[in-house]
Amino acid sequence: MKKYYERYKHAIPLFIYGVIYLSWFSYVEKTVTRPENLIHMKADDAIPFCEIFVVPYFLWFAYVSIIVVYLFFKGKQDYYRVCTFLFTGMTVFLIVSTLWPNGHHLRPAVMPRDNIFTALVSYLYKIDTPTNLWPSIHVYNSLGAHFAIIKNSKLGQKPVIHAGSLILCISIILSTMFIKQHSVFDVLTAFIMAAVMYIVVYGFDIVTIWQGRRYGARKRRVRQV
Repeated sequence: MKKYYERYKHAIPLFIYGVIYLSWFSYVEKTVTRPENLIHMKADDAIPFCEIFVVPYFLWFAYVSIIVVYLFFKGKQDYYRVCTFLFTGMTVFLIVSTLWPNGHHLRPAVMPRDNIFTALVSYLYKIDTPTNLWPSIHVYNSLGAHFAIIKNSKLGQKPVIHAGSLILCISIILSTMFIKQHSVFDVLTAFIMAAVMYIVVYGFDIVTIWQGRRYGARKRRVRQV
């Protein structure tokens, strides 16, 4: 049992944060039903509704999850990096949603067509309210997943995976606007936040710095004993 704990104990922060995030998100979703702060840009009106983009929108859930699970088993250091990246952005999103409740009125009142894709969009609209949108976690986490792939020593050297991830990442980002889930403003601010976190996580390599300090502190305690 101890062997398995030592091997997989890095899953504990993921489970703990998952409980915190889902509980907090559920709270803001239930309390913010008519937000006073509406997000809108002129560019939003120029983007047509295109229901087929609901496919990459839903693929986001598998995309991010698969990357995190893969790195959990195959690259612990990169796993810590992607978790730091994702958790930080998701926490910022929760704080913004709590202190500055926001939403939009971009969704079409009536579906312009009747097909499987508009049915999926209608289902999405029912389970996900047009509130708590800024910045877009769909965009931010997609960028985080792609960064994790290209910075991984194994995945980053495989052109097919690299190209496939880039195409899916771009498709997901576009989907948030084409199915009217997010404003262009949500997308742009998610890019800014992702750029900042890229510098912190992969530029400064804050994970390695933090681990080095922990190791140094542990060595000092051992010497004192």
